Amino acid sequence: MYLYIGNNELIRDESVIGVFDIDRCTPDKRARQYLRRAESDGLVVDAFGELPRSFVVCSHPYHPQIVRLSPLSPAAIARRPEPWEAGG
Repeated sequence: MYLYIGNNELIRDESVIGVFDIDRCTPDKRARQYLRRAESDGLVVDAFGELPRSFVVCSHPYHPQIVRLSPLSPAAIARRPEPWEAGG
């Protein structure tokens, strides 16, 4: 199954490690360091071009983790009525 993170982007639900609110995480020094390091390592995917409201940390076959930015809030992502299924 898939998790919809906005702007026609789907992520395999088994790869999701966590969904985080940017406004609540960025005041934390460790969260800022984590995001800064992920960005400098080229592991942040921002396909939206908008101000992100959340970030989704996912496992990846070639990296320990990858960060995907989302224009949706974590609450909006969690409110999806049911998981998306491929081909259905």
